[in-house]
Amino acid sequence: MPVRLFNLKSIFLPGFALIALSSYIAPEAVAQNANTASETMPDIAEVPISEQATWLKNGKTTSEQLVKAYLERIDRLDRKGPALNAVIAVMPDALEQARQRDAEQATGRARGPLHGIPVMVKDNIEVAGPVPTTAGSTALLENITNRDAPMIARLKAAGAIILGKTNLSQWANIRSSNSTSGWSSVGGLVRNPYALDRNSCGSSSGSGAAAAASLAAGTIGTETDGSITCPAAINGLVGFKPTVGLVSRTYIVPISHSQDTAGPMTRTVRDTALMLTAMAGSDPMDKATQDAGQYAVNFTKGLSATYLKNVHIGVMRDRIGSNAAIQAVFNSALKQLEKAGAILVDIQDTRAGLDEVGEAEFAVLMTELRADMNTYLASTPPAVKTRTLADLIAFNKENAGTELRWFGQDLFELAESQAGLDDNDYKAARTKARTLAGPKGIDRLLRANNVRFLVGPTNGPAWVSDIVNGDNFGGPSQSQLPAVAGYPHITVPMGDIEGLPLGLSIIGTKWADHDVIRAGYAFEQASQARKPPMYRQTVKID
Repeated sequence: MPVRLFNLKSIFLPGFALIALSSYIAPEAVAQNANTASETMPDIAEVPISEQATWLKNGKTTSEQLVKAYLERIDRLDRKGPALNAVIAVMPDALEQARQRDAEQATGRARGPLHGIPVMVKDNIEVAGPVPTTAGSTALLENITNRDAPMIARLKAAGAIILGKTNLSQWANIRSSNSTSGWSSVGGLVRNPYALDRNSCGSSSGSGAAAAASLAAGTIGTETDGSITCPAAINGLVGFKPTVGLVSRTYIVPISHSQDTAGPMTRTVRDTALMLTAMAGSDPMDKATQDAGQYAVNFTKGLSATYLKNVHIGVMRDRIGSNAAIQAVFNSALKQLEKAGAILVDIQDTRAGLDEVGEAEFAVLMTELRADMNTYLASTPPAVKTRTLADLIAFNKENAGTELRWFGQDLFELAESQAGLDDNDYKAARTKARTLAGPKGIDRLLRANNVRFLVGPTNGPAWVSDIVNGDNFGGPSQSQLPAVAGYPHITVPMGDIEGLPLGLSIIGTKWADHDVIRAGYAFEQASQARKPPMYRQTVKID
């Protein structure tokens, strides 16, 4: 039967009005468009990319069958059942992509290591086709650019199938200082698959929940500060924030050219390495990537359980927090690092001289948000009527019932008041932020303590979502220094508190992406800490 186009999609909040989303494609409609003669769909829950690639190579399954299996899970877990709200839309050509990959596979023309593998991308990243790139806002429902972000083009060249777009914190969590992570006016509130009343963190919340629930083989998130690593850790995933400039940002709805990057979110470190290998590389439209060609290697090479033998690792003792349960899980992870051969070095004061990082970072983000958003919006199709940040602010006021029902736009308004990229105060703040976080922060700590990496708990467990009062993060966080410095940061599952996942952060210096991934792999092999989600309604913790 033909694919059905739905004109309306509920955002899954009680009493909330339906909104128009003309390009939303129902996953069950795409699945029904499949060849009914196809064989039984495989069980793809928790199956890593590396294993699926072997299935395809050996003829155990086909790309079409994989796509159908994921579409069925999206319908059953995202639209029905737990109703995770992790997926905004599926691509209407997903099965067509799969059949093309199968035809290529049959003639020995596999494109690359991701050939025939279905992945999903955060809905602030452009993908060619009839599905808009909304950043979670109804202001961009007409943002159908028919452009592939260069990073998406690389994934397709490696054989990946773009299955759909994931929900996110609206505008990547930069609109309001009192927002609820995982909520957007297009997609509603993402639910955490480990406890449905708890948050999936943001802004890549949908990518986190979707990967955790096996709604795709892997997903892509974006991070300015914590937006890959936090949702990855909270959803029991591996999440990798690359060195800024390793992966192109062209045709991604921006916040800050100083800190923005895309990165993979998967259930294993090897899968993260596979995806990053396809994504990384230089892009002439993004000058930050001019050196990426030197560092865009095959990130699966050298993955070894013994990589950390005799490697010195700095333990950031003052970034653990006071929660005894988190401390216990972290101390267990440290034992696993030692089991992997690492030599641990306690660092008692990692904050000395870094008090002004946050203030400088905030000044940079507010200035760059206005400049970068204006540049992006100017490139969108004429059907998009919001051409500047000022237009977005006006749109939100005019559509307050949809856009401003739960929280305001104070950060948008503050960004609109900034002087611009030529302002001397902005330039000074940018230099200060990068210097403090990088050379005087991470690099100093590595050098002074003679260690290769820094480790700490990525963050605390997921909190109960509160759409009215906003987020309640609490606990430790390791995202700021690597985010501001633009350095690599991986989170790997290290345990849980009453079934709510916790991640271990491993941080390295600029362009040490491959080393950080190899360290993450060695820890993963020693700990084997990931557990699949149980979709419980709630979890009680002290």
